[in-house]
Amino acid sequence: MQNDSWSRRSFLKTVPSVVVGLSALAHGKSGAAGVAVKWSLGTELPHTKMPPNATDCHHHIYDSHYPMAPYAVLKPGDALISDYRLLQKRLGSTRNVIIQPSTYGVDNSLLVDALRQFGLKTTRGVAVVNTSVTDAELKALDAAGVRGIRFNMAPAGATTWDMLEPLTKRITPMGWHIQIQASAADILERKALWNRVPCQVVFDHLGHVPEPEGVNHPVFGMIADLLHKDKGWVKLSGFYNDTKIGPPTYADSVAVAAGYVKQAPERLVWGSDWPHPTEKDDNKPDDAVLLDCFAKAVPNASTRKRILVDNAAKLYGF
Repeated sequence: MQNDSWSRRSFLKTVPSVVVGLSALAHGKSGAAGVAVKWSLGTELPHTKMPPNATDCHHHIYDSHYPMAPYAVLKPGDALISDYRLLQKRLGSTRNVIIQPSTYGVDNSLLVDALRQFGLKTTRGVAVVNTSVTDAELKALDAAGVRGIRFNMAPAGATTWDMLEPLTKRITPMGWHIQIQASAADILERKALWNRVPCQVVFDHLGHVPEPEGVNHPVFGMIADLLHKDKGWVKLSGFYNDTKIGPPTYADSVAVAAGYVKQAPERLVWGSDWPHPTEKDDNKPDDAVLLDCFAKAVPNASTRKRILVDNAAKLYGF
């Protein structure tokens, strides 16, 4: 009986070539092996095959050479461009959108440098600014590849709710959008604001719909209404943020994502949220599992392509 209960690790050590070959066949890749990525659990490839020009619309870059904001709450270790390239290799995505993290406040220097290194052919960015930003600075960010500004209110720090409406009036002529990272209660409380601002509104991480209520929670209905009005967008990302079920299925978050797909697939994008800054260093999620969970929420291949390629191109100007 002991032989029947070999651990996977023992099996890999015993017959590595067989395992790699079977894994390659399972994923439709000849000779493909797993890829180890910093800040990501596991090495196996996802079962989901990405279409050409698939876009990761939400990830961060961290570099200790750049100063953190004095009020920063999240202080992750380095997550460099070279590390992210390995994630792209593992998942199969080729375009990406870098999101300015709360760690650096309104200093977008690292974001701009990363955009330059990736290049505008494949990469866009979302910055964080406050009302002191000059028109010249906004134009420089636009030239660098920025296409929106983020209001991260969870945790708050660099921006306030009072800044949101004045800034939307300045960025709308540039074709930019606002991106919202906030609790469901804060989002729901500002229903009138989302309908009033002149630009598109993008909600991070499924809009932080609370569980176990899921699609029955009022915030889901409010966001869905904005999608139908062609005013809102949702990122199918961060399945671990509000789940009560957890890995490997994240079934409750998958159900919320599927709910959005049923409502308005043309108003959705996908993001990895790598390097998962809200999660502890020793408890990072498996990005291949997360991608496969996204595929469970979007089982139709043409709809997945729409979300991964076409919607992203429309929202970020690829």
